[in-house]
Amino acid sequence: MEEYIVSARKYRPMTFDSVVGQSALTTTLKNAVKGGRLAHAYLFCGPRGVGKTTCARIFAKAINCEHPREDGEACNECESCKSFNEQRSYNIFELDAASNNSVENIKALMEQTRIPPQIGRYKVFIIDEVHMLSTAAFNAFLKTLEEPPAHVIFILATTEKHKILPTILSRCQIYDFERMTVSNTINHLKSVAEKEGIKYEEEALSVIAEKADGGMRDALSIFDQAASFCMGNITYQKVIEDLNVLDSENYFKIVEYSLTNKVSEIMLLLNNILGKGFDGGNLINGLASHIRNVLMAKDQQTLPLLETSEQQRQKFYEQAQKCPVDFLYKALKVLNQCDINYKQSSNKRLLVEITLIQVAQITQSDDDSASAGRRPKRLKSLFKNLILSQQKAASQVAAAKSHVLSPRDRSKEVTQEPQEENVSIVTASVPDKVPIRNKEHLERQNIR
Repeated sequence: MEEYIVSARKYRPMTFDSVVGQSALTTTLKNAVKGGRLAHAYLFCGPRGVGKTTCARIFAKAINCEHPREDGEACNECESCKSFNEQRSYNIFELDAASNNSVENIKALMEQTRIPPQIGRYKVFIIDEVHMLSTAAFNAFLKTLEEPPAHVIFILATTEKHKILPTILSRCQIYDFERMTVSNTINHLKSVAEKEGIKYEEEALSVIAEKADGGMRDALSIFDQAASFCMGNITYQKVIEDLNVLDSENYFKIVEYSLTNKVSEIMLLLNNILGKGFDGGNLINGLASHIRNVLMAKDQQTLPLLETSEQQRQKFYEQAQKCPVDFLYKALKVLNQCDINYKQSSNKRLLVEITLIQVAQITQSDDDSASAGRRPKRLKSLFKNLILSQQKAASQVAAAKSHVLSPRDRSKEVTQEPQEENVSIVTASVPDKVPIRNKEHLERQNIR
């Protein structure tokens, strides 16, 4: 049985042209080889899995190639190139600074710089994870880095440039590697799948690329995992099941329900999502990213900012035409506030539910406060009608009383508080309902 090699090692680039997503940087390095303008120290920095160590090895091989090609690539035919490809070169040294970070390790490395190369023109020292060196080791390395022998070139690689001493940075040519875009990752995964004879769906590769978060090595590792789970046929449903990723269709449904104020449907969907073991905080973050993508798809100018497949980009564009911009802005604000308060909340599910209810009520008109009902406007109008009917009844009672009482008694009656249990419509034909004080007044007028 043939020995299995993971895709990240099997398809590791061997030339500058095969490096994915770093065209500007590889062009600069090729031109430096062609023109013979080689610095004594280089610093490759950037996220994990974007090709820093790979480019350092390709560059080291091209530097020592006896017959470099016109485009700056190594010939792969001379003795120096063959020894490098067979991992027996004595001119290229690799040091892992994470496990060799003491002063003694650096001093031993400095001793090797004194010996000139036997084959080739340069001795190349590749120091990976250089930020892990101790301060004393950096200081011991400083003098040699500033004035190395003519046959020595240092290539330093790190993921955390801010941890390196400024005195080291000032002595190196700094190359910043870019994160892998989703489109570049998808294209590379397609080529690997075709070489391995694996069937795939583009949406499935898009999920893998987004999960890798800009790292090609991570993408290839996830690809191998998905290929094993899917048995050579990578589909979207199997990938989200294997990686435990929430289906993006849930986010599209939540936005559609929110536009039509369907709170009950959102609550049922949330219960279904949480029942599958997904975290509410991840749901909020995923929904915020989804709404951000919808906002970017609102304008043709910002549409290229979506790092997703073409099919998914079209779905974002279609939903963006249905969503008002004001709704997207307010939804992002509500979701961001939930993300801030999520860790401190003692009842996280309730916080997520309240947040989704608020998002679902953004498009409701004449509704200033959140409510648990589907149509709180009906409840508000009911209270308005009750208040208006009470005010109308009170005005009728006041009009009837003013019709019976004299002007002088009417001014006295204003200062008295009404008794609700005795309020009734008073007419002149019902004298027994007239107050006692008014009867005495009428008797005095008859005596006269």
